[in-house]
This record gives sequence, C-alpha cells and structure tokens, in this order.
Amino acid sequence: MQSSYQTSQVVLPSPIPHNISTQNSTNSTSIQNPLPYIVKKCITLLQICASSKSKLKQIHAFSIRHGVTPTNPEFGKHLIYSIVSLSAPMTYAHNIFTQIQTPNIFTWNTMIRGYAESQNPKPAIELYHTMHLNSIEPDTHTYPFLLKAVSKLVNVKVGEKIHCITIRNGFEPLVFVQNSLMHMYAACGRYESAHKVFACMRERDLVAWNTVINGFALNGKPDEALKLYMEMGLMGVEPDGFTMVSLLSACAELGGLALGKRVHGYMVKVGLNENMHANNALLDLYAKCGRVTEAREVFEEMKVKNVVSWTSLIVGLAVNGFGMEALECFKEMEKQGFMPSEITFVGVLYACSHCGLVNEGFNYFKKMEGYGIVPRMEHYGCMVDLLGRSGLVKEAYEYIQNMALQPNAVIWRTLLGACTIQGNSALGEIARAQLLLLEPNHSGDYVLLSNLYASDQRWSDVHSLRKTMLSEGVRKTRGHSLVELGNHVHEFAMGDRSHPQSDAIYGMLVKMSKKLRLEGYVPHTANVLADIEEEEKENALFYHSEKIAIAFMLINTPPRTPISVVKNLRVCTDCHSAIKLISKVYDREIVMRDCSRFHHFRDGSCSCRDFW
Repeated sequence: MQSSYQTSQVVLPSPIPHNISTQNSTNSTSIQNPLPYIVKKCITLLQICASSKSKLKQIHAFSIRHGVTPTNPEFGKHLIYSIVSLSAPMTYAHNIFTQIQTPNIFTWNTMIRGYAESQNPKPAIELYHTMHLNSIEPDTHTYPFLLKAVSKLVNVKVGEKIHCITIRNGFEPLVFVQNSLMHMYAACGRYESAHKVFACMRERDLVAWNTVINGFALNGKPDEALKLYMEMGLMGVEPDGFTMVSLLSACAELGGLALGKRVHGYMVKVGLNENMHANNALLDLYAKCGRVTEAREVFEEMKVKNVVSWTSLIVGLAVNGFGMEALECFKEMEKQGFMPSEITFVGVLYACSHCGLVNEGFNYFKKMEGYGIVPRMEHYGCMVDLLGRSGLVKEAYEYIQNMALQPNAVIWRTLLGACTIQGNSALGEIARAQLLLLEPNHSGDYVLLSNLYASDQRWSDVHSLRKTMLSEGVRKTRGHSLVELGNHVHEFAMGDRSHPQSDAIYGMLVKMSKKLRLEGYVPHTANVLADIEEEEKENALFYHSEKIAIAFMLINTPPRTPISVVKNLRVCTDCHSAIKLISKVYDREIVMRDCSRFHHFRDGSCSCRDFW
C-alpha cells in the first residue's frame, strides 16, 4: 500500500482489503486482522496530513470507512490532540472524547488544554472535577493547563484550591507549575501572592521573571517592577521582547514615562529596538503619556510595521488632540495596503468626533463595511459623541433610536454628557431615565445631571439629586490628579493639604492666581454645584486638584520643563481656561490627560481648540 501527502490536498490511501500480505527481503507476514495496522496508518495520517480543519475531517471520515472509530483509545487520543492543536471547535473534541471508554491522562490533559485555550475556559475546571470523581490522578502537565483556564476566568478562589492540591501532590516545586501559579495570581491581581511563589522558587527562568514583572506593573506597583527588572541584570538573566512589552504596556497604563524611557534606553543598548512588538508597546507608551513627537519618532524608525503599529499611532494622535494628523495617517496606511482593524476605525471616528467633522465621520463609518467590519458599540458611541459634541443633540438622540444594536449605558451616558454641555435639559432627562434602567447607581450620571441643573440655576433640583444619592448610597467618584517626579507618583485631591510641601504649594497657588488675573483670567463659576456666594465659588475653583498638581511641579522642576498631569475626571471649563494662561505666563508646556482625552497647553492655547 502506498500513499502520497501534499500540502494542498490530502491524497488518502485506497480502501484496504480484509486480508493484507506484506513481504520484504527477509520474511513474509500474513495479517489476518488488519485493524491495528489501519489504526497505525490513520494515526500517521493525522500526524503528517492534518494541517487544516478540512483535512482533519477527511482523515476522520477515512478512518470511519475502514472501521476505525474514536472508541479506539489510541486513535481517539491522536484525533483529539489534532483537533485541539488546530483550534477546531471544542464541541467536536468533546463529541470524540465522550466516545472513548477509558481515556488516558494524556487525553484528559489535552481536553483541559483545549478548553483553557478557548474562549470558554470554564469546562476545563469541570473536566478536572470529573477526573477527581473518576479517581483519575492528574500528572505534572495537568496543572499548567488548568491554571491557564483559571487565569482566563480570573477566579482566584479556584486557583488557590489548585495551588493547595499541587503542594499536597508534590508538584508545586516544579518550575513550569510555579510559573503557571505566578501567572494565575498576577492575572487575578494578587501580585503579592505571585511574588511569594517567585521568592520560594529554587530555579528561576525568564518566564518567572517576566510573569512577576508583568504582575507588579499591571497592579500599580511600578517601583517593584523596576526593582525586579534591575535584579534580572544583576543575576545575569537577559530580558527578552516579552519583558519589554510587559513593562512598557504597564507603564503606558500607569503613565510611568520615566520608567518607560529607561526601558527604551535598554532596548536600544541590547538591540531589542528591532523587535516589532516591543516597538509597538513603546509607541503606545509615548502616545498614552502625551509624548506625540517621541511616538512619531519610534514609528518612523521602525523597519517593520504591522496594523498594530499604524493603529497605535492613529489612536495616539486622535486622543492627543491631533485629529487631522490621525486622519492623514489613516489615509497613508490605506495607501500602503494595510488592512485597518475595528480598533483602527475607533481611532478614526474618535478623531472626527474631537475635530467636529460630522460628514467625514459618517463617511468613515460607512467605509467600515467595505473592509468587512461590522460596527460595534464602540463605533456607535463615537458617532453619538460626534453629533453631541457638534451641538446636534437632537440628531444624536434620533441616531440612538435607529441604531442596529440595542444602546447600552455608555451610549446614553454619552448623550447625557452632550446634553450637559449643550444645556438641553429635556433630552438630558430622557437619557437619565434610560440610565436608571440600565445602571441606576452610577455616580457619574448624577454628576452630569447635577451639572445640567446647575447650569440652569435649578438649585432645588441639585439638592434633591444629592439627597437621592445619599439615600441610595451612591458616592461621587473622588477627583484626583497625578504627577510624576523622580520616579515617584504624587497624588493630589481638591483642597488637599496632606502633602509635605503643602504650605509651599498653596503659597504658589496664591501667586498663580495674582499673575493670572493680571493676564485677564476670570473664574468660570457657572458649573460650581452649590448655591453659594461668588467669592466662595472662585476659591473652590482654584483649589481643584489639577491646579494643585501644577503648582507642585512649578515649585519642584526647572523653568521651561514640560509638566504632565493625569486626571481621573474630565477637566472643567475653569481649569481649562486657567491652565492655558499658566502655560503662557510660566512659559511651560503642560500636557493633561483627563478621562476623555489629552490636552496640550502651550503659549496660552490648547491642542483641543477648546473643543472637548
């Protein structure tokens, strides 16, 4: 019997007769029962030919025609392994699995692995429990797959139980089990537990260093991440591209520019600046820290780019207030033949929204269809925001009513925000009514509605809304601003006097106020949510967290040094006006990242052109 295997198609053997006689130069064997031979041949076909899901089904059909069914444990084992390796639907694998009378531990592990790597990892845990009920002992390979499923489910309680079992069964000291435990704890936000596992390891590989660094950095512990990163060098462990991506991605989310720059320097030193994935993470870091020039430089210096590279730059330009540049970048991306993704179009639509380009926004929205992209809620949200920011709140409401998807809370909240800015109480209350049905206790909605009532001088409604918040136990999100100085992040809240330099900071605030008034600054008190005297309102405005943070940086940094501020809430109109003048009076570039976008203040103006 001869068979031929090709990459384009599977040429299966011809039907095998019931009696097979094979002969070579030394002996002659008569095979009366050819089934073991056929099983072996089918397994060989699986190992050599199964490079696609369609070929896999061909081989499966061929085996059935020749009497080899998945009830055969050996063939079933290899068939399930091929299904999982090709990421074929787990329903297919499960159907085969249920036909095997006594699957061995390899088959159980393969099934657990398949579910762990799928979009629905929960059955992996259920399979493990079934193993226990059937008195099937797990082996060293069971736990890494199982812990991967736990990591995706972010179920630390189950993870802790599995950790205890690995200790009881004597598997916990194994490096690959410990790596899986660290990854599980890091994924669940338990960085301290991850570090404890790490500290107990007798042998540490690069995976262990990367996992702990990623866990520290993503859980708001950049100092610990940096310390561990430096220990790698002292112990002679060379960081790889994954290390760089982990550190830079964390720095981007935390706004840790100083740490990110040090990582960038190391990348150049060891040649990792040639790594496309690390460069994409570096580009994203600079964009999310408001350093558009540096982001562009990284992009231009990349020898190899992919759609993630282009998308990172487009989104980075858009959120930093350079909408027109983002759209030009998108056009260039198309010219070079790159296929935009769903996220790319989020950046494009965001750019249109923050530039007030209504017609262009709708044209780009329609363009998605040409790329085979089905609009998601994020895209519809950009369109509602585009109409709302352009003052077309009625049109935005009509657009919501005609959406192909059922609008969620974010969509209605976007409309409520637009109504607050445009002063449309009627539509604002409609949006609020929908939000009460979807997310009744979201503090931001109360704040938006309070702003709307306050702008109409409806103080009784403001007070009534606050009473409702108290009775419902809804707490307003505490506003704060962050600044980075000397590898340390300093946090300030409104009226904050807890900082060691508090006296100097408030002294600087007084000086700032005097200088700004000489430049024509007039406090914008319309949105101060209290029926109090005008002077009290002005004082309340000047103690907003972003002004305190800027005063702190003016004291502690040399003249003309750029200042970067991260604020968790939307910057108010008064602070926006004041910071424009501060940038002019003190000759500073001030970059502010609020919950909506970036603002680049320079020489008395802002990159958002007062449109945010």
